[in-house]
Amino acid sequence: MLVIAKAPFPGRSKTRLTPPLRRCEAALLAEAALADTLDAVARVPAPRRTLVLDGAAGPWLPVGFEVVPQRAGGLDERIAGAFADAGAPALLIGMDTPQVTPAFLGRCLHRLTLSDVDAVLGPANDGGYWALGLKRADIRTTLGVPMSSEDTFDQQMRRLGALGLRTALLPPLCDVDTIDDARAVAAAAPWSRFARTLHGLQATGGQAQIA
Repeated sequence: MLVIAKAPFPGRSKTRLTPPLRRCEAALLAEAALADTLDAVARVPAPRRTLVLDGAAGPWLPVGFEVVPQRAGGLDERIAGAFADAGAPALLIGMDTPQVTPAFLGRCLHRLTLSDVDAVLGPANDGGYWALGLKRADIRTTLGVPMSSEDTFDQQMRRLGALGLRTALLPPLCDVDTIDDARAVAAAAPWSRFARTLHGLQATGGQAQIA
């Protein structure tokens, strides 16, 4: 299991949530999302768990994770580097879907082990994808695929097809980019630290009022 993430830091984390949130509040929400994601991954029966991190690890990091720095370049290069550094097979997710559970991720990881599957891809609500799994690392898989675009998922699927990879689709998820996304994810995972943090920010009023 691979998690690719930025260390939560004001001004660098969840900037599309500002406004209505202040930068420090957006960073708090990002930290909650990352902590929820790592907690779920920590409980997936996987032989290795690696955090591919931009920044420094903090108290939100559970035990049992190897931490490696992200490579330089665009997101397509950083994802390619994460797979190359980790080897394969591997399932990579980001920190924008704190609603994931260990059982759900375990099922996604199992799909990658099937004999008729070379890759798995999970569509996100914004036109991107929340997960990519590969049985064999190949930098051609993501290099040059435009990221953070409305058609990232479609272009990634075309790239996988062009490489002859048999790709299974994972269930679609909402990832957190905007405040409306944050509300939707919190409603889907009311037990999560993410939901508790969002509700706490809603309750503070003032500039942090987002309800």
